[in-house]
Amino acid sequence: MKDKIQEKKLLYKIVVHKDAEAFGSLYDVYVERIYRFVFYKVGTREDTEDLVSDIFLKTWNYLVSNKNTEVRSFSGLVYKVARNAVIDLYRKRANSKEHPIEHALGVEDSQFEKNEQKQEVAEILVLVRRLKSDYQEIILLRFVEELSIKEIAKILDKSSTSVRVTLHRALKKLKELSS
Repeated sequence: MKDKIQEKKLLYKIVVHKDAEAFGSLYDVYVERIYRFVFYKVGTREDTEDLVSDIFLKTWNYLVSNKNTEVRSFSGLVYKVARNAVIDLYRKRANSKEHPIEHALGVEDSQFEKNEQKQEVAEILVLVRRLKSDYQEIILLRFVEELSIKEIAKILDKSSTSVRVTLHRALKKLKELSS
């Protein structure tokens, strides 16, 4: 959402008045972004759809039950909830020995082959998946979700400098992998 003032007004309505319509407006703005973020991380549509609905439900519950906590950015909050939900799913999979990552690219293969540009994106995603998870996450947030360094820093609870350094290292490693 480009209009941060409008976002803050909607956030105020949610926290103070428990305004579901205001939450719906923010949901409409962020649902596709969060879906992409989660899908990239988990690789299956079923898990992604389940997680995305849980993420927005948890975000709503947090906002309406924590009036004393100041939330400066809906974007920062919803990405943080999404990140935690993905981590929880990873833990669950590790405990149950599930490994659906093999399906991650298989679902979309035929769509990527239809378009040369999409094929290049698929090749880049394969390379990105070979990076360590910190690097993957920063590249995803910066280039897929098009978030600023400052926004990424808020989501990851890191300084802007740390995010810039990690992004630089991630891009350097990605370049090495592509050679």
